[in-house]
Amino acid sequence: MALPLIVSVDDHIIEPADLWTSRFPKKLLDQAPRIERRNVVSTKMVGAGIYELVEGPEGRPADCWIYDDKVTYVHKSHVSIPKWAVPGGDIRRFDKLKMDLTCITYDDMWDGCIDQQARIRDLEAAGVEASLGFPTAVRFCGQMFHEAADKEVALLGVQAYNDWMIDEWCAGTDGRLIPLCIVPLWDAELAAAEIRRNAARGARAVSFSEMPIHLGLPSIHSGWWDPFFEACDETRTTVCMHIGSSSKMLATSADAPIAVQATLTFNNAMASLADYLFSGLFVKYPNLRVAYSEGQIGWLPYVLERADDVWENHEGWMHTRSIVPEPPSTYYHDHVFGCFFRDNHGVASLHEIGINNVTYETDYPHTDTTWPHTQEYVEKVLANVPDEIVHKVLRGNALNMLSLDENLKLVN
Repeated sequence: MALPLIVSVDDHIIEPADLWTSRFPKKLLDQAPRIERRNVVSTKMVGAGIYELVEGPEGRPADCWIYDDKVTYVHKSHVSIPKWAVPGGDIRRFDKLKMDLTCITYDDMWDGCIDQQARIRDLEAAGVEASLGFPTAVRFCGQMFHEAADKEVALLGVQAYNDWMIDEWCAGTDGRLIPLCIVPLWDAELAAAEIRRNAARGARAVSFSEMPIHLGLPSIHSGWWDPFFEACDETRTTVCMHIGSSSKMLATSADAPIAVQATLTFNNAMASLADYLFSGLFVKYPNLRVAYSEGQIGWLPYVLERADDVWENHEGWMHTRSIVPEPPSTYYHDHVFGCFFRDNHGVASLHEIGINNVTYETDYPHTDTTWPHTQEYVEKVLANVPDEIVHKVLRGNALNMLSLDENLKLVN
């Protein structure tokens, strides 16, 4: 079969160096996130999107984001494809092994990381028609602004990011680049207002934390987030939760190889889904939809089985049915999207997961990406899947998740 053009629900934008300095009022420019070129000797990952830097004159040039009087992010070649990973500019020779923790500048980046039209060309080369892009410098759901001391300035930062996302990055692309916004996490009412402001401009997706409790915020069970969820329900804005959006990833021990943490990245998504299934939010907000980006999908059938088993057999002492009157899996099918890029077991379990609940992602330009060989991969992994289900997985379910029609136009 001829594969449908893919709608990828998880890629990553690289914020331009002047995103905030070009949008902040002049009187606040000294407080805007800005780029400084530093010499970095080495870097070490110490948390989800958190790195320790060693600077020194002998280090290589690296572009660092400075905000709130500290380095909040430094660009690295395992997050942004460096030019040297694409020898001679030939994407067929793309060498993923050349993406590592080397700190880099914007000048070192492959054009598709930072240029709108180059991004679209790169996506086309992999058979991808449309792409939803998560933040980089501000972290996966805007944690950088949540951690800032001055929340009035931080709110300006959130709004400037969303203005750039809608009015510049996605503008003029005929739906090829799909807006994904962030919210001021420290105030649920302000978050709701930002959801409505962006929905009025065509944005139907928001990045959120899998478990806000790890960010020092109330849990989704507290009721504190209800204004936010009400706004998402009202506007049909999908809540997209990327692994690492809690700034905390499961690690078995402090000295475990980083590969252990990378293998277990789905754990936060799994825990978050259990939260939502028993929260009562899907009962209260019938249009609320959530998506687990980069969480993969093979784990979903057992979690649903276990949640239903708990609901069925432990009511005598858990008393969950007053909050969730039907088996949890009942709500899953209308409210939850799983997202994957490489998951053979998940594909073999599509009917248990739900053929309407699975979406695909390319994770461009991170090291997990299937780019530029996405077509070859999906042809292989979906070889025994009926055509109508292939269409759902690669395209149809994502369009539904993002309230888009086949022409990438917003469905109101």
